[in-house]
Amino acid sequence: MISAVVRIFRTPDLRRKIGFALGIIALFRLGSFIPSPYVDFGNVQACLNANQNTSGLYELVNLFSGGALLQLSIFALGIMPYITASIIVQLLRVVIPHFETLHKEGQAGQSKLTQYTRYLTIALGVLQSTTLITVARSGALFGTNSTPECTQLLTNDAWYAILLMVITMTAGTGLIMWMAELITEKGIGNGMSLLIFTSIAAGFPRSLGNVYAARGLNTLLIVLAMGLLVIVAVVFVEQSQRRIPVQYAKRVVGRRTYGGNNTYIPIKVNMAGVVPVIFASSLLYLPALIAQFNQPAAGQQPAEWVTWVSTYLVKSDQPSYMILFFLLIVGFTYFYVAITFNPEEVADNMKKYGGFIPGIRAGRPTAEYLDYVLTRITLPGSIYLGIIAILPLIVLALAGANTHFPFGGTSILIVVGVGLETVKQIDSQLQQRHYEGLLR
Repeated sequence: MISAVVRIFRTPDLRRKIGFALGIIALFRLGSFIPSPYVDFGNVQACLNANQNTSGLYELVNLFSGGALLQLSIFALGIMPYITASIIVQLLRVVIPHFETLHKEGQAGQSKLTQYTRYLTIALGVLQSTTLITVARSGALFGTNSTPECTQLLTNDAWYAILLMVITMTAGTGLIMWMAELITEKGIGNGMSLLIFTSIAAGFPRSLGNVYAARGLNTLLIVLAMGLLVIVAVVFVEQSQRRIPVQYAKRVVGRRTYGGNNTYIPIKVNMAGVVPVIFASSLLYLPALIAQFNQPAAGQQPAEWVTWVSTYLVKSDQPSYMILFFLLIVGFTYFYVAITFNPEEVADNMKKYGGFIPGIRAGRPTAEYLDYVLTRITLPGSIYLGIIAILPLIVLALAGANTHFPFGGTSILIVVGVGLETVKQIDSQLQQRHYEGLLR
């Protein structure tokens, strides 16, 4: 293993790619601490210190931004608008035939879809930055029970100041999108995934420090042991797949023989990745967002539905919240897998090139068999996603509100998934040059 790491830094091309990616990541982290114009940096830091374990409305976005959201920095929105835009464009392929046509056109069509994703990212950046500044201006960014400093986060709330903050945060989103594409093009790994990985991993030391300060060394060691077990389980499931054998008939063209080889279709247990967790979290945040903007004036009683939402759909330690979160993840897993994997398209491509599954007729029977396997293998995958996602919520409810379990949910899924994919890319680069990868 040590010799493989040495070979990485002895290979000039690979060393340059890794150094470039690390440089972009360093700039990304630096921008996460630069405050936007007209933001009271002192009050923001005071609120962060007073609400270290707050899990409010913007918990998911704050996680993906590496804590930059609650600091109201120039990179406050992080990579989240780009992720949302990418998912929306992917889902629109089912609704808009033109998008599906572009997807099948190859490189030219993919470039067009990428351009649409960029435009949508900027539009979402304007919308999300406006919402964020509005919430910060109202003093509800850190919750309704925050300190007086949390109600005075802006030094100037005039229209030109708000406009400048919106432009700055939107420009920061565009810059992050450009940096992610630069890493993908000139660095190593997927740029967007690596920036998310960096944002999440940057919060681990602080979370572990909070556990140590609140519960002591013994609890910290227990959390680390549980985190190691969760990582092992996630790696095992993420690498698990059902391999469906495929045989190709021999074809004679002139004097040459084509085909006749055997291969397989890999169907992963978790084909949806972390997208269903993001969908479910976003959908659960909508009622809380609506309720937050319908808070009554001072001295008045809130409406019954606002009270119900604030009690059962905002607090993550409520059993109703956990059950609904779990069910939404299972439902969105089936929905997303049905969109991304089309058994009829796979069966038609196999039939076109003379491929067939042993014992299954080509065409419609093959599509039905693939759908049968996919439906049943998605069930354990969706249950696995739901358990991993609600694991930190259960620990939080059992251990107390002041304890934070950093190794669970969306964070560990992304960190492990991106880590495995990046190691695979480095391994393939080493095998091209030295005929040996990271692991022999």
